Amino acid sequence: MPDRDPNPMSSDITRILNDWPYEPGQLTCRMVVGEDGEPKVQVRLDLGVLQMNADGRPDGQKPHGYPSLLDYFEETFDSEQQEQAATGEADDAPAEKRTLTTEECRSLRDEAEMYYRRYVALLVLEDFERVVRDTTRNLRVLDLILKYAESDEDRTSLEQFRPYITMMRTRALASQALKDNEPKAAILALDEGLDLLRKYFEETGRPQMFEKSNEVQALRGMRESLVPKLPVSQKTELRQRLARALEEENYELAAILRDELKQLKD
Repeated sequence: MPDRDPNPMSSDITRILNDWPYEPGQLTCRMVVGEDGEPKVQVRLDLGVLQMNADGRPDGQKPHGYPSLLDYFEETFDSEQQEQAATGEADDAPAEKRTLTTEECRSLRDEAEMYYRRYVALLVLEDFERVVRDTTRNLRVLDLILKYAESDEDRTSLEQFRPYITMMRTRALASQALKDNEPKAAILALDEGLDLLRKYFEETGRPQMFEKSNEVQALRGMRESLVPKLPVSQKTELRQRLARALEEENYELAAILRDELKQLKD
């Protein structure tokens, strides 16, 4: 038998739903203060409301007494490495290394999805600092699984999302810089994000996908909206520098200059 609320009227959220109507096709979010005095992120769904803690793990749980499963596993692997270094196991026969089982990887993915839901809502709320925090955190999940997963399938299961998370983090960094009236810092953040995406596609053996990436196009579009139109003379200078770089076979510099030219407005 399911538990029954002794006072069912106290649990009815009809009034909340009526006061905050659902808008199809839109992500409707708000920040409220909970009964515990802590900020909560709420997302209006068609059949209710999703509520998450704004800080810490979104569901408020502390697995194994840690802020999150990620923190628990990071501490576990760090402690193991420190212990091995202290006992000098590196000089002895190779010890069996701790890995992440398929079930542990699944739990980390489920936890990462909670943070994903939260940072998407936080971006709508323009809480960019928290978006940076959560996207940085989810990139740590990808790094941990890539390094320690027991199976190859688990090891690469989340890598497909690295460009998206990198893009979201970069957007938040640039948006926060604009919020702080620092347009140059915003452009720098966008350039660094584009460099990370270029490196990702090169390291995964798909350099041709850089130009086709939706994430790259999104960041370039944001950058183009910030970069003022350059005088023709400056464009000419860039073209001359590109020609010299090609003559000197400095293809790395040529690629950078070519990208700069592509990003200029007509």
